[in-house]
Amino acid sequence: MAQSYFPAQVTSPVKELASFAGERQLKVEDVQEAYIEQKDKLIDAIDSTKSILNNIRIFNRDEWVVRYPQFNEPTRPETTKRPSGRRSLTFVDDPQNETEVVLKRDLSHSVSLSTVVDDNTIPAEQEEETLLPSSDFHVLRLDLKLGVNGSATSAASLVSQLEKASIANLLDERIATSLSHVDKLRLRVEDTSSKVLVTGDLNAGKSTFVNALLRREVMPVDQQPCTTAFCEVHDAAENNGVEEVHIINDGATYDIKDEATYTRAELSTLEDVVGENESSQRMLKIYLADSRTPSESLLNNGVVDISLIDAPGLNRDSLKTTAVFARQEEIDVVVFVVSSENHFTLSARDFLANASKEKAYLFIVVNKFDQIKNKEKCKRLVLQQIKELSPRTHDDAEDLVHFVDSASALQPFAANPAFDDLESSLRSFVLVKRSKSKLQPVSTYLNNLLCDIELLAGANSIVANAELQQAQADLSAVKPVLEKMKKGREALEDSLEAVEEEGVATSSSKTKSILLDALERVGHGKLGVDSASISMPSYPGLLRVWEYARDVRKALIASLDSAVKLAENEARVATSAGVDKIKNLAEEHLPEGVERNRRVFMPEAMFSTIRKNGKGTPKRRQSSHFTGANGIGNAVVAGGVVGLGIGLAQRPEMLETTFLDLFDVHHQLWVHFGDGSSSSSSSSKEDEEGSATALGLVSVGVGAMTMFGGQAIGAKGIIEGIIRVSDLFGNETARKWVAPVLGAVAIGSVAYIVLELPNSIPKTVGRRVRAAVVSGNGEGEEENVFVEGHVVRVGKETRKVLRLASWDLKTRFNGALEERAAEVKNKEESEKKAKRANEYFGEVGRKTRQIRVDAGLGIEA
Repeated sequence: MAQSYFPAQVTSPVKELASFAGERQLKVEDVQEAYIEQKDKLIDAIDSTKSILNNIRIFNRDEWVVRYPQFNEPTRPETTKRPSGRRSLTFVDDPQNETEVVLKRDLSHSVSLSTVVDDNTIPAEQEEETLLPSSDFHVLRLDLKLGVNGSATSAASLVSQLEKASIANLLDERIATSLSHVDKLRLRVEDTSSKVLVTGDLNAGKSTFVNALLRREVMPVDQQPCTTAFCEVHDAAENNGVEEVHIINDGATYDIKDEATYTRAELSTLEDVVGENESSQRMLKIYLADSRTPSESLLNNGVVDISLIDAPGLNRDSLKTTAVFARQEEIDVVVFVVSSENHFTLSARDFLANASKEKAYLFIVVNKFDQIKNKEKCKRLVLQQIKELSPRTHDDAEDLVHFVDSASALQPFAANPAFDDLESSLRSFVLVKRSKSKLQPVSTYLNNLLCDIELLAGANSIVANAELQQAQADLSAVKPVLEKMKKGREALEDSLEAVEEEGVATSSSKTKSILLDALERVGHGKLGVDSASISMPSYPGLLRVWEYARDVRKALIASLDSAVKLAENEARVATSAGVDKIKNLAEEHLPEGVERNRRVFMPEAMFSTIRKNGKGTPKRRQSSHFTGANGIGNAVVAGGVVGLGIGLAQRPEMLETTFLDLFDVHHQLWVHFGDGSSSSSSSSKEDEEGSATALGLVSVGVGAMTMFGGQAIGAKGIIEGIIRVSDLFGNETARKWVAPVLGAVAIGSVAYIVLELPNSIPKTVGRRVRAAVVSGNGEGEEENVFVEGHVVRVGKETRKVLRLASWDLKTRFNGALEERAAEVKNKEESEKKAKRANEYFGEVGRKTRQIRVDAGLGIEA
């Protein structure tokens, strides 16, 4: 048996299987061979598409957060009248970041993206040709319906508030749903049978139409809706020629060989079975024997196994409506029955809009047409609605849209050419044009899905390229800074160490110089430093010579304290210079963007003292060398460690005046009877030259007296003196020299008191003060504890301040170095990821185009 048809020239997403010159007829065998070839191509395309989708999910999860793009019309000047193919590309997770792109559609309906470089690069003619609708996604669209009306604006508002990861998860779920549907498509393509779903609004005459196709009244028909279950009609040959009803058990997967999955019922009880299962969503398998010849019968056609599915009417209730929507995904051909009286309801429009995403061609039956008086108006209105709902169906309306009355077709011996033409077209659509009826829905869905993948890949490729360029630009700015910091790290540490050592050396050397000079001056009876606040006391006379010696001692000691303060001030100057150098090093080595040290160095805070609180408990003074920009440290006074001569004027033992402050006997004895040098290595020659004066003689005499017994006045000394004097006067020679000696002593004493005492006391006191702060090492060499102690103290204080400033700079530098290293690492990772994503999405775009070319998708006939 051979059947033929003349294919209509239509634009379809698949290659038409009949495209021969003239009116050459095709045999079913030729069509079947072309069908198998196209089926194999589709299976390969499905497998390749699944592989791409799975890889996108893995890439989205492990390597790159896939972004979901949105395309909006760019704002055009009022003077611009012509349409434009340009779009504003944004992403729902980042609506503020816009990129102007051009969407191009080539002859294969492939959508590609390119960024706009120049406003004048696209001619007007091309812009008109590349104009696309605002809704660019078909299968992978994230359509959130919110509120009562499910407005798109509120959905976009919600999605735009989600994070990238949330959008990626939504997209991943959408891809998973598409993968599940693609699996069903593969099963549908591999299935040699064809499933025809008959659905429509309530009371549109679906069951009557099915009975007319079967040429017998099988389905229950009533004025009230009576078909409440899915009734799937098969050829009885599949059930060993037995006509009966199989009621599929709840939760069971139907298997005709396993009677545990269904319950048998007589065909005559079908109406009762449907009524009993009205409240449940049962599936019924109905096996019928068609006595007509294969050339007339749809079920027993001799080519492929066909099943007719009579579905519940739309709008009966939400569950059954949802079931119909889900069922159509497994259907090869949708026959939609619409009443010529009511046309397309809202439910019908929703169903057809959903079905058109996959099935570009729908078989539409406008039933009860004989009851319409103005038939031309009815046709015009219905076709206009079909054009809006399914443009491809409208283009092929001669074969796919039929205006009939199914009830009259059941009348015996009554001619019904309209229904005969419908049945012939349906047979041709299902049997001969299988590439359009069975494969075309798969091709349409697959083509839309691949276009979505290509669009998604193109948008993400633009993002990846932008991020790649941004990462490279950031690296070119950050990496040199990091390299410079690495190279300058050692130099910075050396410079800080040099500043520290230089500051300590300067402070120490100036301290030593100032204090040595001060001690030298004090040893000569002069003030250690010239100060307006300190002066030597005037000589008050012989009667107040003791007070004079005490005041001299106080003045000299105060001058040493002033010398210490002067040394500290010099150290503060040197430390301030060091801190300034460290700040300059910070400006030199710290990169831009790193916060500088805002603390202000307060030199007055150096050399803080230790004082006692009100309860007499020692309490360290709370002071700091650095204060905040708006703060000032505590007041600072000179002072410090006991034993180093700091605050000498405050030490009672240093202010105590003794007899030796008036007569430095030990010094004179060493001058006259020793090795000619004083116990102080810095005694002046002036003191030695004056040793032969009367004052010296008196000092020797007094010294002689003190050497016997160690005291000037005492009982033992008096007795011994009397004995010696008596012995002396017993000697005649001695008696001759007594008068001259006594006269010389008297004269020397008077001369000393009148002339030498005002000048000798400062020198004597100065030598004693100097000796008090300078100690010997027991081997004739002196160790200047006063000077060395202060040199160490000042050096430590200077080092502490400079080291603190250096530590702060090192901390900031190391922190900045770590931040720059982490930033460079992140940018390198971003660059690597962006480069990988750019390459990956570019490869995805190439693969999808190749799949469409190999499978013949999107080629105009």
